[in-house]
Amino acid sequence: FSAEQEAQALRKAMKGFGTDEDTIIEILTKLNVSQRQQVLITYKSSIGRDLIDDLKSELSGNFERVIVGMMTPTTMYDVHELRRAMKGAGTDEGCLIEILASRTNEEIRRINENYKLQYGRTLEEDIVSDTSSMFRRVLVSLSTGNRDEGTYVDDALAQQDAQCLYEAGEKKWGTDEVQFMAILCTRNRCHLLRVFDTYRGIANKDITDSIKSEMSGDLEDALLAVVKCVRNKPAYFAERLYKSMKGLGTDDNTLIRVMVSRSEIDMLDIRREFLTMYGKSLYSFIKGDCSGDYRKVLLRLCGG
Repeated sequence: FSAEQEAQALRKAMKGFGTDEDTIIEILTKLNVSQRQQVLITYKSSIGRDLIDDLKSELSGNFERVIVGMMTPTTMYDVHELRRAMKGAGTDEGCLIEILASRTNEEIRRINENYKLQYGRTLEEDIVSDTSSMFRRVLVSLSTGNRDEGTYVDDALAQQDAQCLYEAGEKKWGTDEVQFMAILCTRNRCHLLRVFDTYRGIANKDITDSIKSEMSGDLEDALLAVVKCVRNKPAYFAERLYKSMKGLGTDDNTLIRVMVSRSEIDMLDIRREFLTMYGKSLYSFIKGDCSGDYRKVLLRLCGG
């Protein structure tokens, strides 16, 4: 890998009349995130121009958004997406839920640091001013990145937690959402898996069915996302991708974000889950749903 060579090749693809999109896709999809960052720095030092500015002026639409996303360091990409989800009129709740429910403590800690540096105020402040009620409290809880990340399972506590969830929902009239939040947003993964098993025994139904019948709207979506990420994160993302493309129209925000942000983390696992869950490959789904350079670059990120 030579950052100098790639930088010169990218400049050549954009210089003069017309843009060589295929070369841009070819170069950027074969590099990983850190190599792309090296190319970014080398481009500026050896060519004296800003690569992202050049890309933005040459490309457009969803294709541009994928390429710029790929050129953005992982944490900053999450930071930008969270900000976009809350900026202006309306909120992209799905984006807030997806990022905050699926990232590790360490990732969330870095997101918080960079968010503050970038925008001069905390992620929590923006969440609080942009969302409300119990949904707000769940997002704030997730944004602290304070989940227990150990593997210890205390059987007695798992039994108690399962009982607690049952009494907070199915057993009583009305729902005590705080109990759901306290358990689902703080306990470690192994412990929660045990809680879910125990819960099924007590309530005679799966925890996801209880959440669906007891909650609604964004709160329901957020807690379901937490449960799904605890059980099987790649399957959660496979479902996000499927829903972004199925039916009429495409939710490009979600499609781009998941493809870019997971491409180097668990894309192979996501592809496997997608095929298992929907009987069609993610590749063929993208192929049928997108077109042009946008499709080309997504297929390269998908691989396969």
